Amino acid sequence: MGELAQGQLSGLPLIAGGRSAGARVACRTASEAGAAAVLCLAFPLQPPARKGKPLAPDRLHELEAVEVPLLVVQGEGDRFGMPPPGPIREVVQVPGDHSLRKDSEAVRAAVEDWLARR
Repeated sequence: MGELAQGQLSGLPLIAGGRSAGARVACRTASEAGAAAVLCLAFPLQPPARKGKPLAPDRLHELEAVEVPLLVVQGEGDRFGMPPPGPIREVVQVPGDHSLRKDSEAVRAAVEDWLARR
């Protein structure tokens, strides 16, 4: 992280982000990294049920712990569920599933709009 904050990137705000499991990592490390915001693509809110196994607890607490502006871009049919919006959490639903491959233009537009407001 220290190397990124030097040179050409000096003084720029850090936006932590990731897709799926990487989005979870971004949420858990945002504070320590000094992130100004967090971008989550296809956040895996609720692990899908498995035959013969109890339903795993959801991961909403990982989103709730983020203390900076947060965007979740989620496929409308994501089998990992749809997180709710929150006071500093924006959730944008796009066509598709957890892969976010169905409408990359919608994903791009959601991210661009959010970034422009940062």
